[in-house]
Amino acid sequence: MAAKKKAKPARRKAASHKIAGHHKPANSNEPHLSSRPVWQGQLRLSLVSCPVALFGATTKTSDISFHLLNPETNNRIRMVPTDPDTGPVERADLVKGYEIAKNKYVVLSNDELKAVKLETTRTIDIERFVDETEIDRLYWNDPYYLVPNDDSGVEAYTVIREALAQTGRIALGRVVMHTRERLVALEPAGKGIIVYTLRMGDEVIPAKDAFADIPVSRPDKQMIEIARKIIEQREGDFEPEKFEDRYENALRDLIRRKQKGEKLVTAEPVEQDNVIDLMAALKKSLKAKGDKQPAKRARG
Repeated sequence: MAAKKKAKPARRKAASHKIAGHHKPANSNEPHLSSRPVWQGQLRLSLVSCPVALFGATTKTSDISFHLLNPETNNRIRMVPTDPDTGPVERADLVKGYEIAKNKYVVLSNDELKAVKLETTRTIDIERFVDETEIDRLYWNDPYYLVPNDDSGVEAYTVIREALAQTGRIALGRVVMHTRERLVALEPAGKGIIVYTLRMGDEVIPAKDAFADIPVSRPDKQMIEIARKIIEQREGDFEPEKFEDRYENALRDLIRRKQKGEKLVTAEPVEQDNVIDLMAALKKSLKAKGDKQPAKRARG
């Protein structure tokens, strides 16, 4: 009788593989977690670290996109890199150049760009803790889910998450994503941590620059009181599922009708340039009791 083969011990699956069960089918219209992280590395707090992965918390997969076609053949147009002097160039042969003067460049090869390595390429190093209210909303950018990438790091991950939750603080760190270093904010959320990329100081235009020409004036107190009552009438919870992209829906309907060969009817343009009395408009809005009214340009 042949001897039984000794069974090989099962390999321990990394925590990142467990998330695969949450992925929706590719043809699902519901937002779903990507099968691949946008970044993998270490989350480090002082001498404590754990392997983690970043997944995008938002998606644009349901957005409608169009291709450019030749109307005579309906063939899709190819964007061919072209040198104005020598003609078409292979994309693989292209290099990057930084313009220092008109038509003068500092040329950098891919190897030279790869040589610029920072520690944050593979590590989110927590540097500081701040109160959420200290971060102006202008600085908040894209959200990501930060998850453990291996079972061995789950304990350290949960310790950092719980410490953030109990202190009510936001952790600030840095990470290299998409070829540039980004400031990030880490916020505890349920069983996990959400990471937001933050804009750098030189990316945010001061609000005073935009509002400089707005005159300083005191609006009519009665008008303000009516406006406050209108706000109270329309108060409610934030329910994102009740808001739809109506333009996107209209595009889908247009595509569906044209695909079926239906006759397309051009909608009449909406009149939006009526000049009305501001006080009369406020009073009329108040009487509407929260009904949606088309916006009109008001006269002060």
